[in-house]
Parts: sequence; C-alpha cells; structure tokens
Amino acid sequence: MVNEEKNSNKVQDKKVNKANVGDIIEVKRGQFKGAKGEVLIVRENSVIIKMGMNEKTGEPIKTVVNHKIIEK
Repeated sequence: MVNEEKNSNKVQDKKVNKANVGDIIEVKRGQFKGAKGEVLIVRENSVIIKMGMNEKTGEPIKTVVNHKIIEK
C-alpha cells in the first residue's frame, strides 16, 4: 500500500513543471493568466514570483503560484 502511494507521487511529479530560483515563468491560469515573473522562492507545491514593482511605494509585487499553472 505504501509503495503504491510512492509510485503515484512519482508519476505526478513528472507531469509538473518545476521552476528554479531566478527563472522567468508565465502563469497559465487564474487571475494573473499571461503574467510573467521572476521566481524568488521555491516551495514544495508552489513558487513565489515577483511580477513587478509598485511605483508609489517602491515595493515588489509578489504572488504565490502553484507549480501546475506555470510555464517556463
């Protein structure tokens, strides 16, 4: 039973595009569809990307994106 779960996880991992820190990625679905950003932090199931800078405050605009909805 445990081996079956490990095998199914390996199959799922192969289908997902994994990003690395510094990669420029494009969001494929959701509110930010078509937006491009630089990967800042890589998590297990998601990445945090910087999509630009707020002109008024000078702070970076960041969002969390699931690995399944990105394209390198």
